[in-house]
Amino acid sequence: MEHTFFPYGEAETEYLKQQDRKLAEVIEQIGHIDRVVDEDLFSAVIHHIIGQQISTKAQQSIWNRMILELGEVNAQTLLAAGRENIQQFGITYKKADYILDFAGKVQNNEIDLASLAAMPDDEVIAVLSSLRGIGVWTAEMILLFCLKRPNVFSYGDLAILRGMRMVYHHRKIDRKLFEKYRRRLTPYCSTASLYFWAVAGGAIPEMKDYAPKPVKERQNNIC
Repeated sequence: MEHTFFPYGEAETEYLKQQDRKLAEVIEQIGHIDRVVDEDLFSAVIHHIIGQQISTKAQQSIWNRMILELGEVNAQTLLAAGRENIQQFGITYKKADYILDFAGKVQNNEIDLASLAAMPDDEVIAVLSSLRGIGVWTAEMILLFCLKRPNVFSYGDLAILRGMRMVYHHRKIDRKLFEKYRRRLTPYCSTASLYFWAVAGGAIPEMKDYAPKPVKERQNNIC
């Protein structure tokens, strides 16, 4: 199966390197990052609902079962399957309801996915986060990993905040500091996000998280 990756190249990385010396060092060390995107907006929404609060492996396992059983994951096949059958793929009843609610709105043209894809970022976030089971963070991830928007930077993403603490040696990234970096890295925050995720995941082993240790852990160290 051929994958599509988030599109970025030398123009984006050279701009970020000029804007930020520490991020430049990270980009040089890690090199190009291939992150798979799902260009189908309907399946991307379903995929993200499934993946909430479970591992990537579990998410993929459920998705594979859905494909095997339904053949194609779309509004028609999901609505025909119904709540009980969807739940049997390994999905909670609450998530099954979220999925059916979204599928019903697409089927009834309450949501026009084609027009959604043409909207500005803030409008897409507003529409998606108004749906049951979709929050701002999920909407931002759909913007980046489905619609391939170039300037997505999520304050609600714990891994991005961790990566930033590691790169910039901050103990904490509050909203004001986050927005300072957003201004610096715009209009290519999505590409910067890929590198913060990579750092948070251990791509540069010598980098550490500067967040203060929990009180209990500090006490154990003293003992």
